Amino acid sequence: MDSDGDCGSDAGAEWVWVRRPAEAESVAAAAGWPAAAGDEEARPLKVVFASPARYFTDAAPIGNGRLGAMVWGGLESERLQLNHDTLWTGGPGNYTNPKAPAVLSKVRSLVDNGKYPEATASAYDLSGDQTQVYQPLGDIDLIFGKHIKHTNYKRELDLHTATVNVTYTVGDIVYSREHFSSNPHQVIATKISANKPGNVSFSVSLTTTLDHKIRITDANEIIMEGSCPGERPHNYASDHPIGIKFCAILYLQTNGANSRVEVLKDKMLKLDGADSVVLLLAADTSFEGPFVKPSKSKLDPMVSAFTILNVARSLSYSQLKAYHMDDYQSLFQRVSLQLSRGSNYQLGENRLGHSAEAGSQDATVSDYAFRIADCTRLEVLNDSVKPTVDRIISFKDNEDPSLVELLFQFGRYLLISCSRPGTQISNLQGIWSNDPSPPWDSPSKYKSANELLASAAALSCNLSECQEPLFDFIGSLSVNGSKTAKVNYEAGGWVSHQVTDLWAKTSPDAGDPVWALWPMGGPWLATHLWEHYSFTLDKQFLEKTAYPLLEGSASFLLDWLIEGHREYLETNPSTSPEHYFIAPDGKKACVSYSTTMDMSIIREVFSAVVLSADILGKSDTNVVQRIKKALPNLPPVKVAGDGTIMEWAQDFQDPEVHHRHVSHLFGLYPGHTMSLEQTPDLCKAVANSLYKRGDEGPGWSTSWKMALWAHLHNSDHAYKMILQLITLVDPKHEVSREGGLYSNLFTAHPPFQIDANFGFPAALSEMLVQSTGTDLYLLPALPRNKWPHGCVKGLKARGGVTVNISWKEGSLHEALLWSSSGQDSIARLHYENQTATISLSSGQVYMFSRDLKCLKTWPL
Repeated sequence: MDSDGDCGSDAGAEWVWVRRPAEAESVAAAAGWPAAAGDEEARPLKVVFASPARYFTDAAPIGNGRLGAMVWGGLESERLQLNHDTLWTGGPGNYTNPKAPAVLSKVRSLVDNGKYPEATASAYDLSGDQTQVYQPLGDIDLIFGKHIKHTNYKRELDLHTATVNVTYTVGDIVYSREHFSSNPHQVIATKISANKPGNVSFSVSLTTTLDHKIRITDANEIIMEGSCPGERPHNYASDHPIGIKFCAILYLQTNGANSRVEVLKDKMLKLDGADSVVLLLAADTSFEGPFVKPSKSKLDPMVSAFTILNVARSLSYSQLKAYHMDDYQSLFQRVSLQLSRGSNYQLGENRLGHSAEAGSQDATVSDYAFRIADCTRLEVLNDSVKPTVDRIISFKDNEDPSLVELLFQFGRYLLISCSRPGTQISNLQGIWSNDPSPPWDSPSKYKSANELLASAAALSCNLSECQEPLFDFIGSLSVNGSKTAKVNYEAGGWVSHQVTDLWAKTSPDAGDPVWALWPMGGPWLATHLWEHYSFTLDKQFLEKTAYPLLEGSASFLLDWLIEGHREYLETNPSTSPEHYFIAPDGKKACVSYSTTMDMSIIREVFSAVVLSADILGKSDTNVVQRIKKALPNLPPVKVAGDGTIMEWAQDFQDPEVHHRHVSHLFGLYPGHTMSLEQTPDLCKAVANSLYKRGDEGPGWSTSWKMALWAHLHNSDHAYKMILQLITLVDPKHEVSREGGLYSNLFTAHPPFQIDANFGFPAALSEMLVQSTGTDLYLLPALPRNKWPHGCVKGLKARGGVTVNISWKEGSLHEALLWSSSGQDSIARLHYENQTATISLSSGQVYMFSRDLKCLKTWPL
């Protein structure tokens, strides 16, 4: 091992960290399954680009949870567009409205009298202020020269190593750039090199659109200090509040006896004749928490940035990379997925024609015939070197299962890269944004639906640590939300609405109540607390973190429910998010009472509190007793005249039957109040609702529908949603709400929203494994004719269970189940029409056959 402290020189040695195999791989090996050795070579997981980025959605993302970059990969110039998760406008706000109770009373009265359009108009007065806005940190700009004649250009994001590599040839010189964002050392690291000494030359600078100043020290550091606006863009407050301060430091370590560095214009460094160069970027802000005004913060971002940098530059580049890869792979390698269509798959004329026409590879009939004969391995290898954009284009014809694997793992990669313990939660673009004033605010917000999909991916895809920022944030929401609940709604507990921001805003959004007036945002988030426990069985988490927050959310809901003029408890006012209806008088409205989604979420929260209280011995508390009294008086889910689930309490006319939201189906997924076994008639109505809604919609809607079809055990339609999502989006000609993928695999609303990137692995997991607290379903929605052979290792199920599954010829071959939660469990295991009652002892591995017989067991 190399212990050289020189960051730019590894003295000819590579620091390689040899990791233990992931737990799921070790279990599979003990079961005699084929070894995964060499799997990175056999099944590369790379997002490949054949040219530099022209648009933001062509760039390659890297991130460590806090510090992110988009690598554009230019030739004459390179751009690393930077983000920091705490760089937002504004500061703590007042999220209360003393006038709200009077407005609330008026709205409720109008709803009671059936005047829904009038109630909608009055509900505007319940809205609050807009959220604050996420800001780009800036750019690292590298200039290499003009008119560079090159060959063999490639840019690729390697998901196995969380690195972006750019390579190209100029004459007989091969240039390479490697980039990663280190979580252990909190820096972005770049190494620029050539295969012949003395050929690395460029100029480098830091830039930002924010208010800033730049200085250079010792000809090897560029320091950029600045601040965010203390208000939203274009909201010019008279007192000009102070915003969050930031500091970014770029450090250069050059190698080569003849290398020279000079300072240009006091803000740029020019480097000539180096063998290689390492760049380290450290950054921090003055954000001290959601309750501390930026003007009161005692944090000095320059001091903390230098502290970070000094630790990182005491290590060699290979050491930094080894620590980075060990940290990243300890998460990423927990789950592997292999999907194969088998040797009987035939390529049709369309695939041959389309693939040749795509032009990314020289394709011949003999080449394709050889790939068919060789079955899977060579096909995966050949596909992996194609530009990903061509693979997206050809997917409609070849339905390449390795692209499905790549998109699944890309979602996990993004989650690891933008949400780590101690960071902020992912916003609607993760941590990657290039616009200080987005055309519409949502890319800069935290949104409840986004957190659903991120949370679901974290749990089922074995990344539960990535949920920790969410729980910290819910704690902050509960503080502000208790004030909003008390003042706005004269209720106990805590509340938050549809969108929020860095400052834990809990009041309604500004504007139309169809999106702004939705106090179910907080309760929806609270359901993730119980979900985390149900997967991990972490009783300390349940007692110390989850239960107090769940109880607070339930307390608000108990006060929010009212005894109306009908037979059940009601929520009034109530909306189905972002969806209007036609009132009986023929006018559009969005405000009524007791929407299906309201009641579905309330049931989930109430159920979670009752179950938690039983575990913790708190069943006699006042809140639990009130819940048990309220539950029988909640309105049931109803079926409309056309056989669909009723979205509103009345069977209103729907002016937009193909609306992108499926809020009224929450009870099936992610909720638990509907299931094929317990409520078959409602599930039939869910299917009718999905058919009526149609398949089209933005990316996040497609992922949600995919999971819903999976829970209906309809593998064909779940797979159809995969086809729907894997469609190329042209950033020059985006069509609103049509979904799809950009060339870098970012999912589209459009614009880019990351929630479908999280939703895809979550939904695909539901096709392979589903679980409740007592039941575990194997391959419930496997598209057998599309992926007749396959293997998944490391998925998580409720009850603290980890699952490996292999299948052949469309049928289960073997399943391995084990738990390391410290608790034994009894569950019902399901496959097709078979059910077996099983008992799992913690620390033991169980092997089950196709007919659910336990073949053997051994210690973990």
